[in-house]
Amino acid sequence: MNRFNRDLLVLLKQELMTPEAQEQQLQRLHELLYEVERFSNVILSYEVLDMVRYKVVRNPVQLKRLMKQSEKPFIFYFNRN
Repeated sequence: MNRFNRDLLVLLKQELMTPEAQEQQLQRLHELLYEVERFSNVILSYEVLDMVRYKVVRNPVQLKRLMKQSEKPFIFYFNRN
């Protein structure tokens, strides 16, 4: 699965893993990161604090619109976790 071109530092607890086992672990890690980093999942986990209008935006449609716009001053993204 080569969906992303990213650099990963993976520290393995077991020194004697075969290259096939290491590749399988990296494959699972890529699959996990792909699911977590999808835009629809990001929208569900964030809220926007708009200091220009003094409001908090939690609506996914509005969040999507705000995130796709260029950076504006005094608009902050917060993770709900």
